[in-house]
Amino acid sequence: NRERHFKKGYGSLDVRRVEKYSIIQRLQESYPVKLLCQTFDIQRSSYKYWRSRPKGDAPYRRKLKLMVRSAHLLSGGSAGARTVASIVSQRGEKLTRYVASGLMKELGLVSNQLPKHAYKRADKLHVAIPNTLDRQFIVGKPNQVWCGDITYIWTGQRWAYLAVVLDLYARKPVGWALSLKADSELTSKALLMAYESRGRPNGLLFHSDQGVQYTSLRFRQNLWRYQIKQSMSRRGNCWDNAPMERFFRSLKTEWVPETGYRSFAEAKQSITDYVIGYYSGIRPHRHNDDLPPNVAESMYWKTYKPVASFT
Repeated sequence: NRERHFKKGYGSLDVRRVEKYSIIQRLQESYPVKLLCQTFDIQRSSYKYWRSRPKGDAPYRRKLKLMVRSAHLLSGGSAGARTVASIVSQRGEKLTRYVASGLMKELGLVSNQLPKHAYKRADKLHVAIPNTLDRQFIVGKPNQVWCGDITYIWTGQRWAYLAVVLDLYARKPVGWALSLKADSELTSKALLMAYESRGRPNGLLFHSDQGVQYTSLRFRQNLWRYQIKQSMSRRGNCWDNAPMERFFRSLKTEWVPETGYRSFAEAKQSITDYVIGYYSGIRPHRHNDDLPPNVAESMYWKTYKPVASFT
């Protein structure tokens, strides 16, 4: 009966959170705090925290804001709410990460660390494609085995996705594409670039992981159209596509800035310079006896003697 009477008198009030705290404080002598908090949809822990706040809440909040801003500047702008709360607490002012998060929002402070990336998981099984390559990464001639994979690049406001096709003979990138979507259209563009730029070769084997971009019907139809045989790594085994993993590691450690690029256009131009200019034409590769991929491949074609056909 007490609960019904209380809700009838106060339950329909549409007041701000602070005003709710004040009402609960005034009524807690007549009603249980648990009942009051349930009625006004307030967490008891939040109310207790509000009750235990220091006197003069406005000056205390200004002090906390100054300490939060100082901690954020001290980290070079990289600290998030959890780190800011820890730094402030070390300086003698107890602060939870939730309060720190609210204060950072009021101050417009954002961590400049790159957000965590996660690919979408496939919800459908794909056709079984064997691991034909089976880690046989040493091949005898160009345009015999290609590998493909996708990585992500930060472009100022969001992630972009880079698909690359690598010729295993000299570890030369022969096709690539950059897009804001990691779909089969991206991998198909990279494959088309490789196929056209290499003169539409025959008898190719294309190897990749089991990503949905490579198991999709569209991509497999393109392989069939170009008469390319498909091979796939075992599930969750990155070593089965080690040359591609090594290429992306070189790209990100040698070329891509630690904080990513400022825009999509800047990322596209920079990656093109790396793939065509530095990596293919200048950078020595241990697999090629410290020769760049372009030089190693040109040496093969100089010694290559095709068998003449007679009619």
